[in-house]
Amino acid sequence: MKLKFNGFLALLLVLITQITFAQDIAVTGVVQDQAGMPVPGANVLVKGTSNGVQTDFDGKFKISAAKGQVLVFSFLGMKTQEMPASANMTVKLADDSVQLEGVVVTALGITRDKKSLGYATQKVDGSEVNVVPNTNFVNNLSGKVAGLQVKTNNNLGGSTNVVIRGYKSIGFNNQALFVIDGIPVDNSNTNSRNQETGRYGYDYGNAAADINPADIESINVLKGAAATALYGSRAANGAIMITTKKGKEGTGFGVSFESSVSVGSIDKDTFAKYQKEYGQGYFGDLFRTSRDINGDGVADTSVRTGDDASFGPKFDGQLVYQWDSFTPESPYYRTARPWVAAKNDPIKFFQTPFTHSNTVRFDGGNDKGAFSLSYTNLSATGLMPNSEQNKNSFLGNASYKLNDKLTASFMANYINTRTLGRNGTGYNGNLVSGFRQWWATNVDVKELRDIYNATGKNYSWNPTSNTNLTPAYWNNPYFERFESYQNDTRNRILANTSLNYKLLKWLDVTGRLTVDNYSEVQEERLAVGSYGGNSFGTAQTNESSGYQRFNRNYSEFNYDLMFNYNWDITEKFNLKGVAGVNIRRQKINSVMVSTSGGLYVPNVYSLANSVNLLEDPIQAEQNRGVDGYYISASFGYDDFLFLDATARKDYSSTLPSRDNGYFYPSVSGSLVFSNLVKADWLSLGKVRIGYAEVGNDAPIYSIYDTYQKPAKFGTTLYSVNSTKNNPALKSELTRSLEAGLELQFFKKRVGLDLSVYKTNTVNQIVDLPVSEASGYTRVFKNVGDVQNRGIEATLSLTPVKTESFSWDITANWAVNENKVVELAPGIDNYQLATYQGGVSVNAQVGKPYGIIQGSDYVYVNGQRVVDQTTGKYVISATNDKDLGTFTPKWTGGLNNRLTYKNVTMSFLIDVQKGGKVFSLDRWYGEGTGIYSNTVGNIRNPEGVVLAGVTPEGAPNTVAVDQTTGLDGYLGYLGSANSDYVYDASYVKLREVTLGYTFTKKALNNTFQDLYIGLSGTNLWIIDKNLPDADPESGLGSGNLQGFQSGVLPTTRTFALNLKAKF
Repeated sequence: MKLKFNGFLALLLVLITQITFAQDIAVTGVVQDQAGMPVPGANVLVKGTSNGVQTDFDGKFKISAAKGQVLVFSFLGMKTQEMPASANMTVKLADDSVQLEGVVVTALGITRDKKSLGYATQKVDGSEVNVVPNTNFVNNLSGKVAGLQVKTNNNLGGSTNVVIRGYKSIGFNNQALFVIDGIPVDNSNTNSRNQETGRYGYDYGNAAADINPADIESINVLKGAAATALYGSRAANGAIMITTKKGKEGTGFGVSFESSVSVGSIDKDTFAKYQKEYGQGYFGDLFRTSRDINGDGVADTSVRTGDDASFGPKFDGQLVYQWDSFTPESPYYRTARPWVAAKNDPIKFFQTPFTHSNTVRFDGGNDKGAFSLSYTNLSATGLMPNSEQNKNSFLGNASYKLNDKLTASFMANYINTRTLGRNGTGYNGNLVSGFRQWWATNVDVKELRDIYNATGKNYSWNPTSNTNLTPAYWNNPYFERFESYQNDTRNRILANTSLNYKLLKWLDVTGRLTVDNYSEVQEERLAVGSYGGNSFGTAQTNESSGYQRFNRNYSEFNYDLMFNYNWDITEKFNLKGVAGVNIRRQKINSVMVSTSGGLYVPNVYSLANSVNLLEDPIQAEQNRGVDGYYISASFGYDDFLFLDATARKDYSSTLPSRDNGYFYPSVSGSLVFSNLVKADWLSLGKVRIGYAEVGNDAPIYSIYDTYQKPAKFGTTLYSVNSTKNNPALKSELTRSLEAGLELQFFKKRVGLDLSVYKTNTVNQIVDLPVSEASGYTRVFKNVGDVQNRGIEATLSLTPVKTESFSWDITANWAVNENKVVELAPGIDNYQLATYQGGVSVNAQVGKPYGIIQGSDYVYVNGQRVVDQTTGKYVISATNDKDLGTFTPKWTGGLNNRLTYKNVTMSFLIDVQKGGKVFSLDRWYGEGTGIYSNTVGNIRNPEGVVLAGVTPEGAPNTVAVDQTTGLDGYLGYLGSANSDYVYDASYVKLREVTLGYTFTKKALNNTFQDLYIGLSGTNLWIIDKNLPDADPESGLGSGNLQGFQSGVLPTTRTFALNLKAKF
């Protein structure tokens, strides 16, 4: 036993000796740049391990390593360096300007050196779209990219229209393609056609809004066809390439946390300003005096509650029975009150919006791979009572070198979005339309709130009469928000997995699978007792109660096999590119069903609670397949001359099988002449030119006729669609030519990026009208040509740069001239849509896309003609007068960034010049007398003599009676549409930020990084022409712009932001 024990001690002694010799050494040192300045935050990693640290404010570090181990030093914008570990080290990192600012993400997720590109791109840092927490990050791109137009409608989670270099397609999609980490992202919405044309419906948002801005590292905008040609039939409208935050090799393990809270306040210049002189009614001084209300046997004076207007009697303080005098539960029941303007206008109806966003991220890496995991929760309340959105996003990505040749990568993003209480848009079913168009200025919204809170019933300010309390036209707004609400849920998965194998030194192969899959459920409610004059449900019939449910599932799978090559043929000549195949499979199925005849039991929202048999469900399934083959080659000579060529052929299931393949080529080149002319003052000089042909695929099921089968027995077996499909359809084709100039001077203190372009989109797929004798009303055909020509410029300046202070300026400017070159033979005008109020939006030969047409006045010698019988202006007999286009003349943005030591401030000015918008709010609101321009001398009992002439050209002397809304000349009852088409120009203070980054020394090793800041968006509309509304607000996404009805006011948003890294 003793011998065994002694042997054990000997073995233990040997192990202790070995451990002692293998003990780590304490490595200390400093990391500097080439000028000898410290590099704080540099990564120091023991190669082959996860053991890593970061340098402090003075560039110093301390780490344990075994003798013989190698340390890896890295920092963004500098070349990575490896050195054997030693006790005291001084490491100098060299600049890597290509890594810092020269690498951009191009089509198919391929990274390229920006100077080698023969087409225009523009990069936006991820922090610029995360200025304040937002339910749709796309809104934060406004003013930051030359040639990018952004339109929104201010609704909580509402959709945003994103167009690059103008409208190209007459009848189909014009929005840019979104791609996140190589995954093409569906950006469609499920808004109804009624909603898009300004009638009843909800805006359910565009699907790209699911992307979490806190996860975005950078965005690269590919503007022209040459940039996106490798995407083939889905690339005609440009692409927005999103790169998410990832772990970096050699950084060790890290934890970061971001938190933002924002509060909003209404910009009062974007909401109705009510006149305070006259109250409810249409008939001037007339009250209703036909009923004894208080029981004294005498007819009492009461308001004409059925009139949803303010052309009633003048406020004089007399006692009058008003809307709530007939409501038994009201404290004013059978009580007359002074006839005065309300203290609380509808602007008091809105609530203060709040948004909270919290993100936690774990990341790390060693010399073989890296990972990142993040979770974000965003919760927001909207302007409207009972509106909120909650979004949870989980993102994980990782890459790992399995061996010297094989690398695996994976990314998955799960997003769950729940929204309650979206607001109806457009004219019908939108209570904000009532506020802006049909309102009574004697009605106090707080009294409406109090009666709803007390009873839960739909006591409206607009009852049909004082004996019939059913709403004449408008619900109590609180009843509508808390009883007739909607809700929706979307669950989405974005995923990307790939394997890359290095075949040769200059050749590798990548297999990649990307997935975009989501399901959504939308529920709409119409409470028992609601106003029954709006269409509801699948049958779109007028209902006073009901329930509708819509389920939709979307999936897209992309399978890519890519051979990537990068061959240095000689010391100066390089050839790189990709050859591959893409298989895309897309499937969409949906079903919508609703009750019929109302709800049997109040407050039970179930299809089983339908009074009648359910309406026929609307069920659809759509399948699309595209097989694409592509190749690209980039020739580079001596780092100054580059030539790119790409080719792609797509075979689409939506085109005729006998001719379903289309070829999309591109060629571009660049010359970096600054590499030939050695001048200290010229940092970069480059010219570029490119030509490409890309497409816009045909719609699903537009080739062969389809049939609808009713669900109920005893009805028609099948019905035919009203639009005749066309088995000879071709893909839309966009031909694009662009050229550009890039200059940088004085060590990049001054920079200019200038682009000129011209595109023609031909073979437009348009559903043209045909004789109904054919059995159809429309037919799909390839016709038309839309041209866009434009100039884009981005100017960057650093006027001041010292050791402690810098001032950076970036200016974007873009002009786009759009013209419909031709339509079909014999057709000069194609009506895209008609809106409430008699206006329409059109594509008209020889004019820009989006011409607004409506009524105008009759003129003699440039002066309006006055009807000598009524005293009103004479209006054109037809509504086909051109009133302008919704496309702007030019757009621009000016961003200033000032940094003093650790304090940074920035502000962005956003400008749009030109474009037109028709305001249905003013068209109806002036006719109903709610706006301030409907009082004063206008209501003179002796009438108003309008400036104008007789039909013979003599000065007008006939007066018009404007004391009542029904007889007046204002608004919808007496004015032409042209009076309510406004210039949509604006100048906005879009963003302001102020932040402080704590020094490493101040943090004293408690944090690696710490930032705290204030920010604000939409802070000030410096100039605009549209009264009482934001000219930027519209109906949301889609081609049909230039129309406003019942839009929410714009919200100024202020945020407090915190970012910490441990």
